[in-house]
Amino acid sequence: MPPKKPTKARGKKGQPTPEPEVEETEPEVTAPGHLDFEPPAREIVVPKEQLELTETELEEEITKMLTANNPTAPTNIARFNFKERTYKFEPMVDQLETHYRSDGYVLHRSSDDAKRQMELERMEAEAIAEFEKQLNAPKEDGEEAVDDSKQLRNQFNFSERAAQTQNNPMRDRYTSTEPPPTASFNASCTQWEIYDAYMEDQERQRLQKEIQKAKGKEKDNKKPEEEKKEKETVMHGSAMCKAVKVMERMVNQNSFSDIADDFKYWEDASDQFREGEGTLLPLWKFYNERAKRKHVTSICWNPEYHDLFAVGYGSFDFLKQSTGLICCYSLKNPSHPEYTFTTESGVMCLDFHPQHSSLLAVGLYDGTVMVYDVRNKVNRPIFSSSVKTGKHTDPVWQVCWQEEDMTKSLNFFSVSSDGRVTLWTMSKSELTYQDVMELKLVGNVRDADPDDETALGSLAGGCSFDFNKTSDHLFVVGTEEGNIHKCSKAYNSQYLETYKGHNMSVYTVKWNNQHPKVFLSASADWTVKLWDHTNAKPIMSFDLNNAVGDVAWAPYSSTVFAAVTSDGKVHVFDLNENKHEPMCEQKIVRKAKLTKITYNQKHPIILVGDDRGCVTSLKLSPNLRKTSGSPPDAEVEQDKLNKIMEVALKGEV
Repeated sequence: MPPKKPTKARGKKGQPTPEPEVEETEPEVTAPGHLDFEPPAREIVVPKEQLELTETELEEEITKMLTANNPTAPTNIARFNFKERTYKFEPMVDQLETHYRSDGYVLHRSSDDAKRQMELERMEAEAIAEFEKQLNAPKEDGEEAVDDSKQLRNQFNFSERAAQTQNNPMRDRYTSTEPPPTASFNASCTQWEIYDAYMEDQERQRLQKEIQKAKGKEKDNKKPEEEKKEKETVMHGSAMCKAVKVMERMVNQNSFSDIADDFKYWEDASDQFREGEGTLLPLWKFYNERAKRKHVTSICWNPEYHDLFAVGYGSFDFLKQSTGLICCYSLKNPSHPEYTFTTESGVMCLDFHPQHSSLLAVGLYDGTVMVYDVRNKVNRPIFSSSVKTGKHTDPVWQVCWQEEDMTKSLNFFSVSSDGRVTLWTMSKSELTYQDVMELKLVGNVRDADPDDETALGSLAGGCSFDFNKTSDHLFVVGTEEGNIHKCSKAYNSQYLETYKGHNMSVYTVKWNNQHPKVFLSASADWTVKLWDHTNAKPIMSFDLNNAVGDVAWAPYSSTVFAAVTSDGKVHVFDLNENKHEPMCEQKIVRKAKLTKITYNQKHPIILVGDDRGCVTSLKLSPNLRKTSGSPPDAEVEQDKLNKIMEVALKGEV
């Protein structure tokens, strides 16, 4: 009789039903016969707790949702926060639950790992077989077998003995010092003893002052070279000075590494989307504590070292005059000047020699002109004017080096408020002067009576001048009356031309670097004017809504120039792009006036100085430094500016 089939478990569909308990019953023993081979019968008993469901309930579909949350994961874990020093609940709990994990070690025979393993086993077996073959090889006749049971020693460097090092023993050392000597002192104090002590002290002080004066005279008589030799020591020598300078530059380059990267690599990407606009990126700021409350009166780049520039500090206010200062800064070390010189009067102008880059001409507020050699590092000029040598009686507003004369002597020009344009020649021992031009007032002098007292002061105060780039004998002078005079070295008795266009002092006149006929003028009447020296009237005029302190032509284009105003703004014009509005009008300083501006001849940066003694370097964006070529073609630049002036002249007509 076949066994009975197990009954179907009852319950909800989709839920596991526990396996029912099976009670096995043995068949009853019967008489021997064919029933002896019948298998035992099995009976399945349904548990009493099992639910009995209908067919509808069994066929009902129940949806189950699988989530990534572990139901057994704890939800109330608290950890100690050492920062806040308190227990905090842990919001993130690991939801991973591993039910079974088995790391197998069986490799498939056709896999690369199995092949490499079999190859290694084969090579190992071959090596063992080869080794055993060599051991079991028959010995040659006459050879004795080697007894491996005895250990051999190296008879040359073997020593069978033991050694043990001894630890360093502790030692105690004691030192004692002799007590300081003592002494007993007693004295009486009376009125006459006090008087005698004071008199002795005064006499001793008088003798010390006389000794110091005598030493000072001896030092003055010594040569500077002898003083250097006396001061030359290991800590104050030239080698130590050079090493410290290199170290200081390295530290500054690390400190201002982001500014150095901007100086070398920054380009304003937005310029390609902005036609006719540009920006200025501020870079380093150069400031010295000794220049506090002084005005930046002049800035000049060195013609040989394009990272070196000189700054003159003085005051434009005649009521607040003090000593002057000259600082030579380098872009490699913005924190401290490379060279520093002090003057008795405020510095108003300075200029580096174009060939001899170490010579620096300086003009002071008291009318003195001096020449420094920055290589000497001595706070004393090599040449200086005086009353005997014809120094100016009013402030010197500008100095400019010229080419060597027939005698190969170095010379430079200066202009002052006393109405003189003077040529200074450096001889072996002193400066010699020659008045090239006396700036006479236009309109008064010809009609004035020579015996009239007013004729004595009929000289116009010169504020600025500049020499033509191609015709070195030709120069223009701006005056305090607002007039501009064209002069020549060959005709010192009269003006070649007088240009009347400004109503106040002309602070700056600059010839164009590429066009020999064009120059700019900046005045306190808020305007910058473009002139052709063959035309008595200005070609173009630009109103900047504030007093213009300085203006400068760009060295890479004949149509680009920049100006600074007293409201702290820099205005950059490109006449080829826009003849009426500046391409960039950017405020650089707050609560300060900008006084000077200059372009670098090699790098795309400009320097601006203010009336608080600070010099700021700015990088030009690509739209502000468009060129016709590198280097710029003079003919192309001249044609470009000529077309602009022709259009401007036609507009006036």
